[in-house]
Amino acid sequence: MIIAMKSDATEEQINEVCESIRRYGYKPHVIRGEERVVIGAVGHGDNKDHLQNLRSVPGVADVVPILQPYKIVSRELKPQKTVVRVGDLEVGGAQFIVMAGPCSVETRDQLLETADAVKKAGAQFLRGGAYKPRTSPYDFQGLEVEGLKLLAEARERTGLKIVTEVVTTEDTDVVAEYADVLQVGARNMQNFALLKRLGQVKRPVLLKRGMSSTIKELLLSAEYIASHGNDQIILCERGIRTFETATRNTLDLAAVPLLNELSHLPVIVDPSHATGRRSLVQPAAKAALVIGADGLIIEVHPRPQEAWSDGPQSLTPAMFAELMEDLGRYVGLESRYISQ
Repeated sequence: MIIAMKSDATEEQINEVCESIRRYGYKPHVIRGEERVVIGAVGHGDNKDHLQNLRSVPGVADVVPILQPYKIVSRELKPQKTVVRVGDLEVGGAQFIVMAGPCSVETRDQLLETADAVKKAGAQFLRGGAYKPRTSPYDFQGLEVEGLKLLAEARERTGLKIVTEVVTTEDTDVVAEYADVLQVGARNMQNFALLKRLGQVKRPVLLKRGMSSTIKELLLSAEYIASHGNDQIILCERGIRTFETATRNTLDLAAVPLLNELSHLPVIVDPSHATGRRSLVQPAAKAALVIGADGLIIEVHPRPQEAWSDGPQSLTPAMFAELMEDLGRYVGLESRYISQ
């Protein structure tokens, strides 16, 4: 249920409604808008009739059911867009965010060279995998803690924020110690134990869509994180698995405006994994910006032919700089900007 408070509702009245929601067996989720406060009553209680009776409580304007199975991340609960703040950066606002870097942290020289290049081109985040879940057990699995330390060194050197993947609940604390944003990869989108754990972490979460997952499943995974206390979530469309084999995945561009319609969470696009082909990353990135994405996450490697993972889809620094220049011509048309 959504309990919409009157514009002149007092803090005491808001607290009284929250206490009533708890008493009925639900969890209150308070959202403060510019004009009024809205309170979501979320949970599995059997007292929906009691919630309807809150209409008669002082300060309450209306009580409306939430129709979607995902509650906290729904536009029904919060019509205005959520802006996820990472230091001085905003994801979901007027700023168009670009995250760039190698698929895997391989060596210190490789990472620092990439960090310097993407920073110079205008990226705001450095992406790089320290922990790598791979399809084959024989593929490179990442440098783990040593990789996190190299990412931290790159942040100190360039000022870029760090986004890196967390793979298990056991690794969550150590990754959160080093990273600015914790990434949940496609293979872990429905790792519910991990999602619950990330709900308790005071770090924004970048949640990638599973390779065979529906929009509803993506939003319900986000709901797991939000319902456990962390609503600083960035959704990522990274392509889905279809019958098509010419590209690594099929980029579902329509998912971007649909997610913007169904949820208040910011949405970014990963054109690297979506296409799997270096030549397609640039046009796909431009299309993502125009269709309403709040940002991009792109793989960049100084020598893609030598990359330990995902070389064919990684841009060279020169190609990335060219893309950033092109994006700069698009963002103004979309009333956005890219800070450098």
